[in-house]
Amino acid sequence: MDELASGPGGGADHEHLARLFEEHRGHLRAVAYRMLGSLSEAEDAVQEGWLRASLADSGAVDNMGGWLTTIVGRVCLNMLRSRSVRREAALDVGEYETVHVPDPVLGRVDVVDPEQEALLTDSVGLALLVVLDTLAPAERLAFVLHDMFALPFEDIAPIVDRTAAATRQLASRARRRVQDQGASASTDRGRQREVVEAWISASRGGDFEALLALLDPDVLLRADAGLLPASKLVRGARAVAEQAHTFRKFAPFTRPVLVNGMPGIVAVVDGRLYSVMAFTLGEDGRITELNILADPERTPKLDVSFLTA
Repeated sequence: MDELASGPGGGADHEHLARLFEEHRGHLRAVAYRMLGSLSEAEDAVQEGWLRASLADSGAVDNMGGWLTTIVGRVCLNMLRSRSVRREAALDVGEYETVHVPDPVLGRVDVVDPEQEALLTDSVGLALLVVLDTLAPAERLAFVLHDMFALPFEDIAPIVDRTAAATRQLASRARRRVQDQGASASTDRGRQREVVEAWISASRGGDFEALLALLDPDVLLRADAGLLPASKLVRGARAVAEQAHTFRKFAPFTRPVLVNGMPGIVAVVDGRLYSVMAFTLGEDGRITELNILADPERTPKLDVSFLTA
């Protein structure tokens, strides 16, 4: 609050705006996280949103939440477009795109954290964030703001410089992509907890057949190790089980956590977070997708203080 109150403008009106912004901060972080899939970038986007809001004339604003959402949405759109330009430049000079898993939100399996609940107001697993990463920036913004936060297309249209009808089409295309890529997943937390516990047990016991039985025949493993050669995409139950069996030396260091609100696994070696594993289950309760973050540049930045609490 002190950081906001010391921003440009000053005076009672500025302090009032700062208080209102703080009231909406959790919502704005949730918007930015879905838009960017990065916790640090989401924080940057929210702070940039505050700077823009503090310099604007908010006196005639009737819907403060909607106004702030559009400001942060525009910031995120610019960040996504900049990200796309950097990616295209990298490809132009012959670099390969790496496998990318978005930042996970971690929590204790036995405690509901209000801040996490605010950030994950609806089911937004890593599998969905991976699909959102494949959308064009304008499509992602239209889908996130309308389908996830119920912002009217008339309010979204000026952000993407399109008509409301054209913005509706952007969201429709994004929605089809999400549906076609199967980002919807089982939300049966009890069944997922059983699968996670069975996975840990099979991994620690070196039981290849038990691992295989947990997997859908067409399961996809996405492992993001940053710039390390361990980054890879693996498809098919046997290939994924073999990959898991290869890394069974880390099994004794695994423990269950919540990953984006659903049971998952972290591996902590010598007090250092080594990897995060998120599970996506199909309707039959078998694993259809595994997303693993093991990037040594990013995992140390994740908050796992609850593991020693």
